[in-house]
Amino acid sequence: GCILDGVLYPFGEIARTPNCLRCSCSQKAMLCCSLFHTPVGYDKENCKVVFNEKTCNYDVVLKSDPSKECVVYSRV
Repeated sequence: GCILDGVLYPFGEIARTPNCLRCSCSQKAMLCCSLFHTPVGYDKENCKVVFNEKTCNYDVVLKSDPSKECVVYSRV
């Protein structure tokens, strides 16, 4: 298997790790990519970015009322 952050994973595909990565484990290497995209196009004056560990994504919410989401125009 492969070890990532002290956790042993079996050979094959790992759909999601605790730190929000999708990985492929082989005898030669472990390759991973993130499951989330960073918001870049949003109202930065009135909104803030908060990482949601449950969904493995960034939420963009109003600074004045974090229970309300902001419109995101683009992510990278």
